[in-house]
Amino acid sequence: MILSLLIFLPLLGALVIALLPESQVIQFRWIAFVITLAEVMLSVVAYQEFNQTSAGYQLVEQADWITLPLGNLGIVSIDYLLGIDGISLPLVILSAVVMLSGVVSSWTMTHRLRAYYSLYLLLTGTIMGCFLALDFFLFFLFFEFMLLPMYFLIGLWGGPRREYASIKFFLYTLFGSLLILLVMIALSLSVMDPVSTAITAGLITDSSAITNELIQSVQIALQSGQLNSSQIVHTFDMHYLADGDNYLPNALLNPASQLIVWGFSVRQLAFWAIFIGFAIKLPIVPVHTWLPDAHVEAPTPVSVVLAGVLLKIGGYGFLRIAWDFFPDGATNYAQILAGLGVLSIVYGGLNALAQADLKKMIAYSSVSHMGFVLLGIASLTAEGINGAIYQMVSHGVLSAMLFLIAGVIYDRTHDRRIDSYRGLMKPMPRYTTLTAIAFFASLGLPGFSGFVGELFTLMGSFQSRWLAGWLTIVATTGVLLAAAYFLWTLQRMFFGPYWSRYEATTVLTDLSAREKLMLIPLAVLALLLGLFPNLIFNLTNATVGQWLLKFSVE
Repeated sequence: MILSLLIFLPLLGALVIALLPESQVIQFRWIAFVITLAEVMLSVVAYQEFNQTSAGYQLVEQADWITLPLGNLGIVSIDYLLGIDGISLPLVILSAVVMLSGVVSSWTMTHRLRAYYSLYLLLTGTIMGCFLALDFFLFFLFFEFMLLPMYFLIGLWGGPRREYASIKFFLYTLFGSLLILLVMIALSLSVMDPVSTAITAGLITDSSAITNELIQSVQIALQSGQLNSSQIVHTFDMHYLADGDNYLPNALLNPASQLIVWGFSVRQLAFWAIFIGFAIKLPIVPVHTWLPDAHVEAPTPVSVVLAGVLLKIGGYGFLRIAWDFFPDGATNYAQILAGLGVLSIVYGGLNALAQADLKKMIAYSSVSHMGFVLLGIASLTAEGINGAIYQMVSHGVLSAMLFLIAGVIYDRTHDRRIDSYRGLMKPMPRYTTLTAIAFFASLGLPGFSGFVGELFTLMGSFQSRWLAGWLTIVATTGVLLAAAYFLWTLQRMFFGPYWSRYEATTVLTDLSAREKLMLIPLAVLALLLGLFPNLIFNLTNATVGQWLLKFSVE
């Protein structure tokens, strides 16, 4: 029950905190810390239990949840279905580490702590649910429910324009969720569960008697119209949704459907709807404008979670749902998708270069780095996909570190403007050292994780048979831009004679023990991942190889 514990332990913690008296401030913090630490330990156990040579789902937990007869339309089945593979496990471990860092960062929060920690743990459980759910309906519940805690965490504990930022975040994400919901409904009505259908048709008595040959015979019977429509069990199981043989012959989203709407096939429209839904979450230009506002107004721990984990759900949705369910759309529009990724790389880098606010600069750098993720996924090569997953993990660690660094200086002066400081190396040498590590790792210095992720996505896109070579050439300018805005910020804030706009009123002290506890482990992790990339690639290789077979790519 490791996977269920990863989801429900934070939810239980949120309930316990909500029931405690408001005066128990210390207990709130320690409950959140212990639970997120337990999440890290559980994710390590999942890592140890994971068979790295297997491409299938592992540690699977399944139980019947909802079964709804629809008369002649058949039966709708929704399962409580969890599992991990080489795509989801690295992101589960990343989520556990980032959520723990966010709790340590939250130690400086001072008001409405019961509500804050309850919402934080609620967010932790829903994030884990997104990465672990293998039933599309269950995934959508977790995906949608993340909106609630994030809306309040930004809207109640954010900066001066927190209401605007929280509403903008909510509306953007809700719009994307509605597009995903429409496609999810159409998919479930288009696909059958061959195992449950075999049971309702009387071919077997229970699922333990199922064989691959029987599944194939049920699929053949479906395509030839031999199954009674009332016996067909419709499903949200992602494994079955990704198999074209399970689609009903006359279904709306059948791969062979010739239905055209507005000059596009229905499957093409469904692919773009799913893509936009997850592109908003990643985010990709031009649906990225909510991100800088949300980051600037959110408190530091929420920015850490938002950049470190929530954005990755967009990339995960591309791999697990959009590309997996609609491989035809992924191949037909690979050039356009990669172009959007390159646009995000360059546009995000140019905007980061123009920022005067440290936090906003980091936010736009996230847009640029997430562009590499889309470029790698669009390449449909083993190097590109592995690189995209690695880039998500690397960026999760580094962006969390960058926002914690921004939070350190903001806690002292409540000012994040880059031109408010100079020569910080003198009063804050340890802070300067860790900032330099985070900056150099983020701009892709060899030896750190940022280099490996960008290298493999660029390698994958360059050798992809789906993409033009010029896209890779343009994408490399993102590396140059990253060097420009990170090094310029480092030069302006940390080198030269010491000066601070608040020198007369505020003494800038170096890192506290708590701040070292937040930053040093992330710096070590970025170095370890850069020196030993197989820590991630050993998890992803088998799954990615199996995943690519449907695109006829070796």
